[in-house]
Amino acid sequence: MKKLMIATLGAAALALSMPASDVLATVNGHKITKVDIQEVMNAMGARTTYDALPPDVKKRVLDQVIEQQLLQEKALKSGIQRDKEYKEALDRLKRKLALDVWMKKELDKIKVSDAEAKKVYNEHKSAFKRPETVHARHILVKSEKEARDIIAILNKTPKSQLKAKFEELARTKSTGPSASRGGDLGTFGRKQMVKPFSDAAFALKPGQYTKTPVKTQFGYHVIYVEEKHPAQTIPFDQVKERIKQNLKMEKFKEKMQKIAQQLKAKAKIKYNN
Repeated sequence: MKKLMIATLGAAALALSMPASDVLATVNGHKITKVDIQEVMNAMGARTTYDALPPDVKKRVLDQVIEQQLLQEKALKSGIQRDKEYKEALDRLKRKLALDVWMKKELDKIKVSDAEAKKVYNEHKSAFKRPETVHARHILVKSEKEARDIIAILNKTPKSQLKAKFEELARTKSTGPSASRGGDLGTFGRKQMVKPFSDAAFALKPGQYTKTPVKTQFGYHVIYVEEKHPAQTIPFDQVKERIKQNLKMEKFKEKMQKIAQQLKAKAKIKYNN
């Protein structure tokens, strides 16, 4: 029931919140817009938008929708609307659309206050903690001697030029995939790297580099730390809207379950098994 409600609500929200789009083609006087194409893509399970597609793929998708439009016109001209099967399918679609629109309106009625969100935040602060992280660069070489030679060069480099020199050495001497980025590994937590590497990186202060080679199964590393960020709790203001949205969905599911149970208690239901 929960999955059904969520899926139905998602479809309704998408259909009702889709903005007006440019006309991409006209078929026998009927305009085909980005909205039309996006709806077709969504029905096929696409996880991207029409605008994000490469030009050649956009053309293929548009042509498919045009073909679909022409086939729809042929179907309507055939008088299919008088067919019993058509009428039954149309009735099912009307009922589904009624549910979609009604559920969206019921969702819109639900309000969540900042105080409710703050209560959840205070009760689950551990879930909003950011671990200690470090932004580092490294130079990876095969031998300890190569690493020591690099460290010797860094030892002679003025502090003001240290980062630039490290990047230069990473590009010219490192065998790691980050060499083209000046050895930049980005920001990472302790458990994201092998232990010897993490221990060495987190022991450094910003602007420092390892004075002895760090050995791992990949080779020998020279590490330079750019920034360190201590473990911290994400401020409430940064997660408030996300918490409120989650609370809103929880309230909505509870509301729908309660209504469904009440309706089920009053309904005449007969199982044919």
